[in-house]
Amino acid sequence: MMFLVLSFLAGLISALAFEPVGAWPLMPLALGALIWLVDRAPTLRSALARGWWFGFGNFALGLNWIATAFIYQVAMPAWLGWVAVVLLSLYLALFPAAAAGLAWRWGRRHLLVFVLLFAAAWIVTEWLRAALFTGFAWNPAGVVLLPSGLSWPARWIGTYGLSGLAVLIGGVMVLAVRQQTKRAGLLAFAVFGAAAAAWAAAPRAPGGAGPAVRIVQPDIGQELKWSPQFAERNMARLAELSRTGGADRPRLLIWPEAAVTEPLQDERRLIGHQHDVLATRRAIRTVLAPGDLLLTGGITIRSADGVRATGATNSVFAIGSDGEILARYDKAHLVPYGEYLPMRPLLSAIGLSRLVPGDLDFDPGPGPRTLDVPGLGSVGFQLCYEIIFPGQVVDPRQRPDFIFNPSNDAWFGAWGPPQHLAHARMRALEEGLPVIRSTPTGISAMIDAGGRLLHFIPHGEAGVIDARLPLPAAPTLFARFGNPASLAFALLLVAAAIAVRRKAR
Repeated sequence: MMFLVLSFLAGLISALAFEPVGAWPLMPLALGALIWLVDRAPTLRSALARGWWFGFGNFALGLNWIATAFIYQVAMPAWLGWVAVVLLSLYLALFPAAAAGLAWRWGRRHLLVFVLLFAAAWIVTEWLRAALFTGFAWNPAGVVLLPSGLSWPARWIGTYGLSGLAVLIGGVMVLAVRQQTKRAGLLAFAVFGAAAAAWAAAPRAPGGAGPAVRIVQPDIGQELKWSPQFAERNMARLAELSRTGGADRPRLLIWPEAAVTEPLQDERRLIGHQHDVLATRRAIRTVLAPGDLLLTGGITIRSADGVRATGATNSVFAIGSDGEILARYDKAHLVPYGEYLPMRPLLSAIGLSRLVPGDLDFDPGPGPRTLDVPGLGSVGFQLCYEIIFPGQVVDPRQRPDFIFNPSNDAWFGAWGPPQHLAHARMRALEEGLPVIRSTPTGISAMIDAGGRLLHFIPHGEAGVIDARLPLPAAPTLFARFGNPASLAFALLLVAAAIAVRRKAR
Protein backbone atom coordinates (compact mmCIF):
# COMPACT_ATOMS: atom_id res chain seq x y z
CA MET A 1 0.00 0.00 0.00
CA MET A 2 2.80 2.43 0.86
CA PHE A 3 4.31 2.03 -2.61
CA LEU A 4 0.95 2.76 -4.25
CA VAL A 5 0.59 5.93 -2.17
CA LEU A 6 4.10 7.00 -3.15
CA SER A 7 3.27 6.34 -6.81
CA PHE A 8 0.13 8.48 -6.55
CA LEU A 9 2.08 11.30 -4.87
CA ALA A 10 4.75 11.13 -7.58
CA GLY A 11 1.98 11.48 -10.18
CA LEU A 12 0.58 14.55 -8.41
CA ILE A 13 4.06 16.08 -8.30
CA SER A 14 4.59 15.40 -12.01
CA ALA A 15 1.41 17.35 -12.85
CA LEU A 16 2.98 20.47 -11.32
CA ALA A 17 5.60 20.36 -14.09
CA PHE A 18 2.91 21.41 -16.59
CA GLU A 19 1.61 24.92 -16.93
CA PRO A 20 0.41 27.02 -15.18
CA VAL A 21 2.79 25.95 -12.38
CA GLY A 22 5.50 25.11 -14.92
CA ALA A 23 8.05 23.62 -12.48
CA TRP A 24 9.50 21.46 -15.26
CA PRO A 25 12.29 19.74 -13.21
CA LEU A 26 9.53 18.03 -11.21
CA MET A 27 8.68 15.83 -14.21
CA PRO A 28 12.02 14.00 -14.55
CA LEU A 29 12.23 13.90 -10.75
CA ALA A 30 8.78 12.28 -10.51
CA LEU A 31 9.56 9.91 -13.38
CA GLY A 32 12.76 8.94 -11.58
CA ALA A 33 10.68 8.14 -8.51
CA LEU A 34 8.36 6.02 -10.65
CA ILE A 35 11.31 4.14 -12.16
CA TRP A 36 12.60 3.38 -8.66
CA LEU A 37 9.16 2.25 -7.45
CA VAL A 38 8.43 0.04 -10.45
CA ASP A 39 11.92 -1.48 -10.46
CA ARG A 40 11.33 -2.59 -6.84
CA ALA A 41 7.94 -4.15 -7.63
CA PRO A 42 7.91 -7.86 -6.74
CA THR A 43 5.36 -8.88 -9.41
CA LEU A 44 4.05 -7.71 -12.77
CA ARG A 45 0.70 -6.92 -11.18
CA SER A 46 2.42 -4.70 -8.61
CA ALA A 47 4.39 -2.90 -11.35
CA LEU A 48 1.20 -2.25 -13.30
CA ALA A 49 -0.53 -0.91 -10.18
CA ARG A 50 2.31 1.50 -9.40
CA GLY A 51 2.30 2.84 -12.95
CA TRP A 52 -1.47 3.18 -12.86
CA TRP A 53 -1.53 5.15 -9.60
CA PHE A 54 1.18 7.45 -10.94
CA GLY A 55 -0.90 8.11 -14.05
CA PHE A 56 -4.07 8.65 -12.03
CA GLY A 57 -2.40 11.29 -9.87
CA ASN A 58 -0.88 13.01 -12.91
CA PHE A 59 -4.11 13.21 -14.92
CA ALA A 60 -6.50 13.90 -12.04
CA LEU A 61 -4.59 17.06 -11.12
CA GLY A 62 -3.30 18.10 -14.55
CA LEU A 63 -6.73 17.85 -16.21
CA ASN A 64 -8.70 19.60 -13.47
CA TRP A 65 -9.67 22.29 -16.01
CA ILE A 66 -12.10 19.85 -17.65
CA ALA A 67 -14.41 20.18 -14.65
CA THR A 68 -14.67 23.92 -15.28
CA ALA A 69 -16.32 23.33 -18.66
CA PHE A 70 -19.38 21.82 -17.00
CA ILE A 71 -20.32 25.01 -15.11
CA TYR A 72 -21.32 26.61 -18.43
CA GLN A 73 -23.83 23.89 -19.36
CA VAL A 74 -27.05 24.46 -17.44
CA ALA A 75 -28.49 21.14 -18.63
CA MET A 76 -26.02 19.22 -16.46
CA PRO A 77 -24.94 19.70 -12.81
CA ALA A 78 -21.49 21.23 -12.24
CA TRP A 79 -20.40 18.35 -9.99
CA LEU A 80 -20.59 16.08 -13.01
CA GLY A 81 -17.44 17.80 -14.27
CA TRP A 82 -15.37 16.33 -11.43
CA VAL A 83 -16.87 12.92 -12.10
CA ALA A 84 -15.73 13.33 -15.72
CA VAL A 85 -12.18 14.22 -14.60
CA VAL A 86 -11.99 11.14 -12.38
CA LEU A 87 -13.44 8.78 -14.99
CA LEU A 88 -11.15 10.10 -17.70
CA SER A 89 -8.13 9.82 -15.40
CA LEU A 90 -9.07 6.22 -14.53
CA TYR A 91 -8.83 5.40 -18.23
CA LEU A 92 -5.77 7.49 -19.13
CA ALA A 93 -3.79 5.98 -16.24
CA LEU A 94 -3.81 2.68 -18.13
CA PHE A 95 -1.12 4.01 -20.46
CA PRO A 96 1.55 4.77 -17.82
CA ALA A 97 0.59 1.43 -16.27
CA ALA A 98 1.28 -0.31 -19.58
CA ALA A 99 4.67 1.41 -19.88
CA ALA A 100 5.57 0.34 -16.34
CA GLY A 101 4.45 -3.24 -16.97
CA LEU A 102 6.37 -3.57 -20.23
CA ALA A 103 9.57 -2.20 -18.69
CA TRP A 104 9.25 -4.48 -15.65
CA ARG A 105 8.48 -7.56 -17.73
CA TRP A 106 11.45 -7.20 -20.07
CA GLY A 107 13.92 -5.02 -18.21
CA ARG A 108 14.10 -6.04 -14.58
CA ARG A 109 17.36 -7.29 -13.04
CA HIS A 110 19.41 -4.71 -14.99
CA LEU A 111 18.68 -1.09 -14.14
CA LEU A 112 20.08 0.55 -17.29
CA VAL A 113 18.15 -1.89 -19.50
CA PHE A 114 15.06 -1.17 -17.42
CA VAL A 115 15.45 2.62 -17.89
CA LEU A 116 15.96 2.32 -21.66
CA LEU A 117 12.93 0.06 -22.06
CA PHE A 118 10.82 2.29 -19.80
CA ALA A 119 11.60 5.29 -22.01
CA ALA A 120 10.78 3.31 -25.17
CA ALA A 121 7.52 2.02 -23.70
CA TRP A 122 6.55 5.53 -22.54
CA ILE A 123 6.96 6.86 -26.09
CA VAL A 124 4.81 4.10 -27.57
CA THR A 125 2.07 4.34 -24.94
CA GLU A 126 1.82 8.12 -25.29
CA TRP A 127 1.44 7.67 -29.04
CA LEU A 128 -1.27 5.06 -28.43
CA ARG A 129 -3.05 7.40 -26.01
CA ALA A 130 -3.31 9.93 -28.83
CA ALA A 131 -4.61 7.35 -31.29
CA LEU A 132 -7.11 5.06 -29.55
CA PHE A 133 -10.82 5.91 -29.20
CA THR A 134 -10.48 9.26 -31.06
CA GLY A 135 -7.32 9.97 -29.00
CA PHE A 136 -6.47 12.32 -26.16
CA ALA A 137 -2.94 13.69 -26.54
CA TRP A 138 -3.15 16.34 -23.82
CA ASN A 139 -0.08 16.83 -21.60
CA PRO A 140 2.53 14.37 -22.87
CA ALA A 141 5.49 14.42 -20.51
CA GLY A 142 7.86 15.94 -23.07
CA VAL A 143 5.96 19.22 -23.34
CA VAL A 144 7.31 20.30 -19.93
CA LEU A 145 10.83 20.51 -21.40
CA LEU A 146 9.81 23.43 -23.62
CA PRO A 147 11.23 26.17 -21.32
CA SER A 148 14.27 24.12 -20.29
CA GLY A 149 16.46 24.34 -23.39
CA LEU A 150 16.18 20.54 -23.73
CA SER A 151 13.26 20.73 -26.17
CA TRP A 152 15.24 21.09 -29.43
CA PRO A 153 15.35 17.32 -30.14
CA ALA A 154 11.61 17.61 -30.79
CA ARG A 155 12.62 18.82 -34.26
CA TRP A 156 13.95 15.29 -34.85
CA ILE A 157 11.91 12.95 -32.63
CA GLY A 158 8.76 14.93 -31.85
CA THR A 159 7.03 15.46 -28.54
CA TYR A 160 6.59 11.75 -27.80
CA GLY A 161 10.33 11.25 -28.31
CA LEU A 162 10.92 14.20 -25.99
CA SER A 163 8.82 12.38 -23.37
CA GLY A 164 11.26 9.50 -23.71
CA LEU A 165 14.11 11.91 -22.98
CA ALA A 166 12.30 13.07 -19.83
CA VAL A 167 12.14 9.44 -18.69
CA LEU A 168 15.86 9.00 -19.44
CA ILE A 169 16.71 12.07 -17.34
CA GLY A 170 14.75 10.51 -14.48
CA GLY A 171 16.68 7.31 -15.09
CA VAL A 172 19.99 9.17 -14.78
CA MET A 173 18.95 10.26 -11.30
CA VAL A 174 18.05 6.70 -10.28
CA LEU A 175 21.31 5.31 -11.65
CA ALA A 176 23.25 7.96 -9.73
CA VAL A 177 21.39 7.23 -6.48
CA ARG A 178 22.02 3.50 -6.96
CA GLN A 179 25.73 4.36 -7.31
CA GLN A 180 25.95 3.28 -10.92
CA THR A 181 27.78 6.49 -11.65
CA LYS A 182 29.50 5.37 -14.85
CA ARG A 183 26.23 4.33 -16.46
CA ALA A 184 24.53 7.47 -15.16
CA GLY A 185 27.28 9.60 -16.68
CA LEU A 186 27.10 7.86 -20.06
CA LEU A 187 23.31 8.19 -20.20
CA ALA A 188 23.45 11.84 -19.13
CA PHE A 189 26.09 12.54 -21.78
CA ALA A 190 23.91 10.94 -24.45
CA VAL A 191 20.76 12.85 -23.45
CA PHE A 192 22.28 16.29 -22.96
CA GLY A 193 24.65 15.81 -25.91
CA ALA A 194 21.67 15.08 -28.16
CA ALA A 195 19.89 18.20 -26.89
CA ALA A 196 22.98 20.33 -27.53
CA ALA A 197 23.45 18.84 -31.02
CA ALA A 198 19.80 19.49 -31.89
CA TRP A 199 20.12 23.08 -30.72
CA ALA A 200 23.33 23.64 -32.69
CA ALA A 201 21.90 22.06 -35.87
CA ALA A 202 18.63 23.97 -35.77
CA PRO A 203 18.50 26.91 -38.17
CA ARG A 204 17.59 30.11 -36.44
CA ALA A 205 14.00 31.06 -37.16
CA PRO A 206 13.90 33.80 -39.80
CA GLY A 207 12.81 37.27 -38.79
CA GLY A 208 9.31 38.51 -39.43
CA ALA A 209 8.86 39.85 -42.92
CA GLY A 210 5.35 38.72 -43.72
CA PRO A 211 2.16 40.77 -43.86
CA ALA A 212 0.95 42.98 -41.03
CA VAL A 213 -1.17 40.99 -38.58
CA ARG A 214 -3.59 42.08 -35.88
CA ILE A 215 -4.64 39.38 -33.40
CA VAL A 216 -7.78 40.30 -31.46
CA GLN A 217 -8.60 39.01 -27.97
CA PRO A 218 -11.97 40.48 -26.94
CA ASP A 219 -12.15 38.94 -23.43
CA ILE A 220 -15.68 37.65 -23.92
CA GLY A 221 -16.44 35.00 -21.30
CA GLN A 222 -18.15 31.71 -22.07
CA GLU A 223 -21.18 32.77 -20.02
CA LEU A 224 -21.74 35.70 -22.42
CA LYS A 225 -20.53 34.27 -25.72
CA TRP A 226 -23.71 32.41 -26.70
CA SER A 227 -26.21 34.66 -24.95
CA PRO A 228 -28.53 36.30 -27.55
CA GLN A 229 -28.88 39.51 -25.53
CA PHE A 230 -25.10 40.00 -25.64
CA ALA A 231 -24.61 39.17 -29.34
CA GLU A 232 -24.65 42.79 -30.48
CA ARG A 233 -22.34 43.91 -27.67
CA ASN A 234 -19.90 41.11 -28.40
CA MET A 235 -19.71 42.03 -32.09
CA ALA A 236 -19.22 45.68 -31.14
CA ARG A 237 -16.26 44.75 -28.93
CA LEU A 238 -14.64 42.76 -31.72
CA ALA A 239 -15.19 45.66 -34.12
CA GLU A 240 -13.78 48.23 -31.71
CA LEU A 241 -10.59 46.27 -31.12
CA SER A 242 -10.24 45.61 -34.84
CA ARG A 243 -10.60 49.24 -35.87
CA THR A 244 -8.27 50.92 -33.37
CA GLY A 245 -5.12 52.41 -34.86
CA GLY A 246 -1.58 51.13 -34.73
CA ALA A 247 -1.55 48.43 -37.39
CA ASP A 248 -0.15 48.79 -40.88
CA ARG A 249 -2.64 48.53 -43.73
CA PRO A 250 -3.62 46.38 -45.46
CA ARG A 251 -3.47 43.74 -42.78
CA LEU A 252 -4.45 40.24 -41.79
CA LEU A 253 -7.07 40.44 -39.04
CA ILE A 254 -7.33 37.44 -36.69
CA TRP A 255 -10.44 36.60 -34.63
CA PRO A 256 -10.99 33.61 -32.27
CA GLU A 257 -12.88 30.35 -32.67
CA ALA A 258 -16.63 30.97 -33.10
CA ALA A 259 -16.02 34.71 -32.76
CA VAL A 260 -19.10 35.09 -34.95
CA THR A 261 -21.87 33.05 -33.34
CA GLU A 262 -24.41 33.64 -36.10
CA PRO A 263 -23.92 31.33 -39.13
CA LEU A 264 -21.61 32.69 -41.82
CA GLN A 265 -22.83 30.09 -44.28
CA ASP A 266 -26.22 28.38 -44.30
CA GLU A 267 -27.16 25.63 -46.73
CA ARG A 268 -30.85 26.18 -46.08
CA ARG A 269 -32.25 28.05 -49.08
CA LEU A 270 -35.09 29.86 -47.32
CA ILE A 271 -34.94 33.62 -47.79
CA GLY A 272 -34.94 34.35 -44.07
CA HIS A 273 -31.85 32.25 -43.41
CA GLN A 274 -29.94 33.72 -46.34
CA HIS A 275 -30.91 37.24 -45.25
CA ASP A 276 -29.46 36.61 -41.77
CA VAL A 277 -26.19 35.32 -43.27
CA LEU A 278 -25.83 38.37 -45.53
CA ALA A 279 -26.57 40.71 -42.61
CA THR A 280 -23.80 39.10 -40.56
CA ARG A 281 -21.31 39.44 -43.41
CA ARG A 282 -22.29 43.11 -43.92
CA ALA A 283 -21.54 43.77 -40.25
CA ILE A 284 -18.11 42.20 -40.68
CA ARG A 285 -17.45 44.19 -43.84
CA THR A 286 -17.74 47.48 -41.92
CA VAL A 287 -14.71 46.44 -39.85
CA LEU A 288 -12.43 45.78 -42.81
CA ALA A 289 -10.51 48.41 -44.74
CA PRO A 290 -9.74 47.96 -48.46
CA GLY A 291 -7.23 45.14 -48.88
CA ASP A 292 -7.79 43.73 -45.39
CA LEU A 293 -8.35 40.01 -44.89
CA LEU A 294 -10.14 38.44 -41.91
CA LEU A 295 -9.57 34.93 -40.54
CA THR A 296 -12.29 34.12 -38.06
CA GLY A 297 -13.96 31.17 -36.43
CA GLY A 298 -17.61 30.70 -37.29
CA ILE A 299 -20.37 28.20 -37.94
CA THR A 300 -21.81 26.63 -41.07
CA ILE A 301 -25.32 25.19 -41.01
CA ARG A 302 -25.63 22.00 -43.06
CA SER A 303 -28.81 20.91 -44.80
CA ALA A 304 -29.43 17.72 -46.76
CA ASP A 305 -32.59 19.02 -48.42
CA GLY A 306 -32.08 22.77 -48.42
CA VAL A 307 -34.89 23.24 -45.90
CA ARG A 308 -34.07 21.56 -42.58
CA ALA A 309 -30.87 21.99 -40.59
CA THR A 310 -29.33 18.51 -40.47
CA GLY A 311 -25.89 19.33 -39.10
CA ALA A 312 -23.28 22.02 -38.58
CA THR A 313 -19.55 22.52 -38.86
CA ASN A 314 -17.16 24.36 -36.58
CA SER A 315 -15.26 26.32 -39.21
CA VAL A 316 -12.63 28.93 -39.97
CA PHE A 317 -13.47 31.46 -42.68
CA ALA A 318 -11.21 33.68 -44.76
CA ILE A 319 -13.26 36.79 -45.55
CA GLY A 320 -12.19 39.57 -47.92
CA SER A 321 -12.79 43.28 -47.42
CA ASP A 322 -15.92 43.03 -49.57
CA GLY A 323 -17.45 40.55 -47.13
CA GLU A 324 -17.10 37.59 -49.48
CA ILE A 325 -15.87 34.22 -48.20
CA LEU A 326 -12.60 33.29 -49.90
CA ALA A 327 -11.93 29.98 -48.17
CA ARG A 328 -13.32 27.76 -45.42
CA TYR A 329 -11.83 25.05 -43.21
CA ASP A 330 -14.03 22.65 -41.21
CA LYS A 331 -12.72 21.21 -37.97
CA ALA A 332 -11.99 17.51 -38.36
CA HIS A 333 -10.94 16.28 -34.89
CA LEU A 334 -14.08 17.00 -32.88
CA VAL A 335 -14.28 16.78 -29.10
CA PRO A 336 -16.56 13.94 -27.95
CA TYR A 337 -19.20 15.19 -25.49
CA GLY A 338 -18.08 18.72 -26.35
CA GLU A 339 -18.98 19.14 -30.01
CA TYR A 340 -20.96 15.97 -30.51
CA LEU A 341 -22.70 13.53 -28.18
CA PRO A 342 -21.75 9.90 -28.76
CA MET A 343 -24.66 7.47 -28.51
CA ARG A 344 -27.00 10.46 -28.56
CA PRO A 345 -30.33 8.54 -28.33
CA LEU A 346 -29.17 6.78 -25.16
CA LEU A 347 -27.31 9.59 -23.42
CA SER A 348 -29.83 12.32 -24.20
CA ALA A 349 -32.56 10.07 -22.76
CA ILE A 350 -30.82 10.15 -19.36
CA GLY A 351 -30.39 13.94 -19.44
CA LEU A 352 -26.88 14.34 -20.81
CA SER A 353 -26.04 16.89 -23.51
CA ARG A 354 -22.96 18.16 -25.26
CA LEU A 355 -21.06 21.02 -23.66
CA VAL A 356 -21.14 23.38 -26.64
CA PRO A 357 -24.59 25.04 -26.76
CA GLY A 358 -26.98 23.98 -29.51
CA ASP A 359 -29.08 21.02 -30.55
CA LEU A 360 -27.08 20.06 -33.66
CA ASP A 361 -23.98 17.88 -33.45
CA PHE A 362 -21.03 19.16 -35.45
CA ASP A 363 -19.95 17.21 -38.53
CA PRO A 364 -16.21 16.50 -38.96
CA GLY A 365 -14.19 17.99 -41.79
CA PRO A 366 -11.73 16.07 -43.99
CA GLY A 367 -8.60 16.63 -41.89
CA PRO A 368 -5.57 18.96 -42.07
CA ARG A 369 -5.80 21.20 -45.12
CA THR A 370 -3.62 23.91 -46.59
CA LEU A 371 -5.71 26.57 -48.28
CA ASP A 372 -4.40 29.19 -50.66
CA VAL A 373 -5.83 32.52 -49.56
CA PRO A 374 -5.54 35.39 -52.09
CA GLY A 375 -3.09 38.03 -50.95
CA LEU A 376 -1.82 35.92 -48.05
CA GLY A 377 -0.38 32.69 -49.41
CA SER A 378 -0.87 29.19 -48.03
CA VAL A 379 -2.43 28.79 -44.59
CA GLY A 380 -2.74 25.68 -42.47
CA PHE A 381 -5.66 25.51 -40.07
CA GLN A 382 -5.93 23.71 -36.74
CA LEU A 383 -9.07 24.60 -34.84
CA CYS A 384 -8.75 24.59 -31.04
CA TYR A 385 -8.19 21.05 -29.74
CA GLU A 386 -6.73 19.84 -33.06
CA ILE A 387 -3.39 21.51 -32.31
CA ILE A 388 -2.58 19.04 -29.49
CA PHE A 389 -1.90 16.08 -31.82
CA PRO A 390 1.78 15.80 -32.87
CA GLY A 391 2.32 14.80 -36.46
CA GLN A 392 -1.30 15.50 -37.43
CA VAL A 393 -1.39 19.27 -37.93
CA VAL A 394 -0.06 19.79 -41.47
CA ASP A 395 -1.51 18.78 -44.82
CA PRO A 396 1.07 16.25 -46.13
CA ARG A 397 0.33 17.27 -49.71
CA GLN A 398 1.13 20.96 -49.25
CA ARG A 399 3.21 22.54 -46.49
CA PRO A 400 1.71 25.90 -45.41
CA ASP A 401 3.53 29.12 -44.62
CA PHE A 402 2.02 29.22 -41.12
CA ILE A 403 -0.66 27.57 -38.97
CA PHE A 404 -3.70 29.45 -37.72
CA ASN A 405 -5.02 28.01 -34.45
CA PRO A 406 -8.16 29.83 -33.32
CA SER A 407 -9.53 28.49 -30.06
CA ASN A 408 -12.08 29.07 -27.36
CA ASP A 409 -10.34 28.46 -24.05
CA ALA A 410 -12.86 30.58 -22.12
CA TRP A 411 -14.33 27.51 -20.42
CA PHE A 412 -11.02 25.83 -19.53
CA GLY A 413 -10.41 27.54 -16.20
CA ALA A 414 -6.95 28.75 -15.18
CA TRP A 415 -5.01 25.58 -16.06
CA GLY A 416 -6.32 24.81 -19.55
CA PRO A 417 -5.24 27.92 -21.52
CA PRO A 418 -1.50 27.87 -20.63
CA GLN A 419 -1.36 24.13 -21.24
CA HIS A 420 -3.05 24.61 -24.62
CA LEU A 421 -0.55 27.33 -25.53
CA ALA A 422 2.34 24.97 -24.69
CA HIS A 423 0.95 22.45 -27.18
CA ALA A 424 0.82 25.11 -29.90
CA ARG A 425 4.44 26.04 -29.22
CA MET A 426 5.49 22.39 -29.50
CA ARG A 427 3.77 22.09 -32.89
CA ALA A 428 5.67 25.17 -34.11
CA LEU A 429 8.98 23.67 -32.94
CA GLU A 430 8.25 20.22 -34.40
CA GLU A 431 7.09 21.48 -37.79
CA GLY A 432 9.31 24.56 -38.18
CA LEU A 433 6.22 26.69 -38.80
CA PRO A 434 4.91 29.86 -37.14
CA VAL A 435 1.63 29.47 -35.25
CA ILE A 436 -0.90 32.25 -34.66
CA ARG A 437 -3.46 31.82 -31.90
CA SER A 438 -6.52 33.89 -31.10
CA THR A 439 -8.88 33.05 -28.25
CA PRO A 440 -11.77 35.00 -26.66
CA THR A 441 -10.21 35.26 -23.18
CA GLY A 442 -6.62 34.15 -23.77
CA ILE A 443 -3.97 33.16 -24.23
CA SER A 444 -3.68 34.68 -27.74
CA ALA A 445 -0.18 34.57 -29.13
CA MET A 446 2.23 34.81 -32.04
CA ILE A 447 4.76 31.96 -32.06
CA ASP A 448 7.75 31.75 -34.39
CA ALA A 449 9.00 28.69 -36.27
CA GLY A 450 11.27 27.73 -33.35
CA GLY A 451 8.41 27.61 -30.84
CA ARG A 452 9.40 30.93 -29.26
CA LEU A 453 6.64 33.10 -27.85
CA LEU A 454 7.07 36.42 -29.66
CA HIS A 455 3.93 38.18 -28.43
CA PHE A 456 1.00 37.20 -26.25
CA ILE A 457 -2.04 38.66 -24.48
CA PRO A 458 -2.46 37.31 -20.93
CA HIS A 459 -5.44 35.28 -19.89
CA GLY A 460 -8.48 37.33 -18.90
CA GLU A 461 -7.45 40.55 -20.66
CA ALA A 462 -8.79 42.29 -23.75
CA GLY A 463 -6.25 43.54 -26.26
CA VAL A 464 -4.59 43.22 -29.65
CA ILE A 465 -1.23 42.12 -31.02
CA ASP A 466 0.11 44.11 -33.96
CA ALA A 467 3.12 42.47 -35.56
CA ARG A 468 4.54 41.10 -38.79
CA LEU A 469 3.85 37.46 -39.57
CA PRO A 470 7.00 35.36 -38.90
CA LEU A 471 8.44 33.38 -41.79
CA PRO A 472 8.58 29.57 -41.86
CA ALA A 473 11.82 27.66 -41.35
CA ALA A 474 12.98 24.75 -43.47
CA PRO A 475 11.04 21.52 -42.86
CA THR A 476 12.37 19.64 -39.83
CA LEU A 477 13.12 15.94 -39.73
CA PHE A 478 9.91 15.45 -37.78
CA ALA A 479 7.99 17.51 -40.34
CA ARG A 480 9.17 15.08 -43.04
CA PHE A 481 8.46 11.82 -41.19
CA GLY A 482 5.98 12.65 -38.41
CA ASN A 483 5.29 10.24 -35.56
CA PRO A 484 7.26 7.38 -37.17
CA ALA A 485 10.33 9.43 -36.18
CA SER A 486 9.23 9.17 -32.52
CA LEU A 487 8.61 5.45 -32.85
CA ALA A 488 11.99 4.98 -34.55
CA PHE A 489 13.60 6.60 -31.51
CA ALA A 490 11.73 4.12 -29.31
CA LEU A 491 13.10 1.27 -31.41
CA LEU A 492 16.60 2.73 -31.06
CA LEU A 493 16.19 2.66 -27.28
CA VAL A 494 15.03 -0.97 -27.44
CA ALA A 495 18.08 -1.84 -29.57
CA ALA A 496 20.34 -0.09 -27.06
CA ALA A 497 18.72 -2.05 -24.21
CA ILE A 498 19.31 -5.34 -26.06
CA ALA A 499 22.94 -4.40 -26.67
CA VAL A 500 23.48 -3.50 -23.00
CA ARG A 501 21.92 -6.76 -21.85
CA ARG A 502 24.05 -8.87 -24.21
CA LYS A 503 27.19 -7.08 -23.08
CA ALA A 504 26.28 -7.67 -19.45
CA ARG A 505 25.86 -11.38 -20.15
